[in-house]
Amino acid sequence: MVPLPDKDAARDFRQEHFEAEAMPHLNDLYRTASRMMGDAARAEDVVQEAYLQAWRSFDRFEAGTNCRAWLFKILFHCVNHQRRKWFRFPLLKEAEEFLETNLRAAEPVPEQLTDSEILAALERISAGYRSVVLLVDVEEFSYKEVAAILGIPIGTVMSRLSRARKFLRDELAGVAESYGIVRTENKG
Repeated sequence: MVPLPDKDAARDFRQEHFEAEAMPHLNDLYRTASRMMGDAARAEDVVQEAYLQAWRSFDRFEAGTNCRAWLFKILFHCVNHQRRKWFRFPLLKEAEEFLETNLRAAEPVPEQLTDSEILAALERISAGYRSVVLLVDVEEFSYKEVAAILGIPIGTVMSRLSRARKFLRDELAGVAESYGIVRTENKG
């Protein structure tokens, strides 16, 4: 007769595995959630909800895969759920995003800007664009990973990223000009 596994030992192993795999990403998730939610208390709530969902479904997590990307996917599901509950944000239509692929690139923004000015400009971007910028430019996920996390096509990721970067360039160029930093005209 085969002995039954000890339930306490299995629970302890699961907890240790969860702590080792998931908990190191807590600060990254909180930072992104606070930028998405715009409020520390809401960010804490959504991160807590994401970790609760991750814990509940940790048995479905495949060891050896990217736990960070898995957690961010759960986080963005929770953010979207909270946003639907608290706000009504219109979603960008695919046809509008197609137009972005045909626009020319804008000039770069000078690097003499403060973090607070950059964060303020980031706050003015719509949530759909902000999430892509945060995941690609801040958290350094690949386009493919961002598409999986947000559940959108990779072309949509690229389009939203392009639009968001253009918005940030325009916003920050105005701030730079107010400091007397001259914009260089884009030749092309």
